[in-house]
Amino acid sequence: MNKEKNRARVYSALEVANICGVVNQTAINWIRKGHLKAFKTPGGQYRVYSEDLLIFMRSRNMRIPLELEQGTHTLLIVDDDKGLNNVLAKYMGKNFEGFQIYQAYDGFEAGTLLAEKKPDLIFLDLNLPGIDGFSLCSKIKESDAFGKPLVFVMTSLSDEESEMRVRAMGIEEFFRKPLTLPDLADAMKKHLNL
Repeated sequence: MNKEKNRARVYSALEVANICGVVNQTAINWIRKGHLKAFKTPGGQYRVYSEDLLIFMRSRNMRIPLELEQGTHTLLIVDDDKGLNNVLAKYMGKNFEGFQIYQAYDGFEAGTLLAEKKPDLIFLDLNLPGIDGFSLCSKIKESDAFGKPLVFVMTSLSDEESEMRVRAMGIEEFFRKPLTLPDLADAMKKHLNL
């Protein structure tokens, strides 16, 4: 439902320019060159759906204003335990209407989705096949290429060193398995101001 409301929001080229921090002509050039999807009104003015503006801004690692991103948050769940991954996706989808939820079952798949989708938030297991969660976390926190997502680590590793290591990388939250889903949801609300 939120997504439909968001889709109905339409911006003029001038509004797009103001949101992106550029002059009106730059926004018009983006549209004319096909970088930003738009349509013309009967009067010949350009209009851009909020969803298309979001896609454009995310693809260029631009900062998304809160008014534009409401109802269109993205979550990437990275865990090789398919059962848990699916439970998390179902629970978060039910409790956070309008979220786009992506799932990855290993570090390589996660890297691809991170680059393509630039999620707002990642639930990251540390013990992954392929690229492990520590390496992935380090890459996420050191590079702007993924859009600077929030990282919530989830792990069954019980040693204190693992927690200290990822906290030093700058993660937002650390959860030990077995998980308490309402605690994860509360942390999401807190960090995303929901």
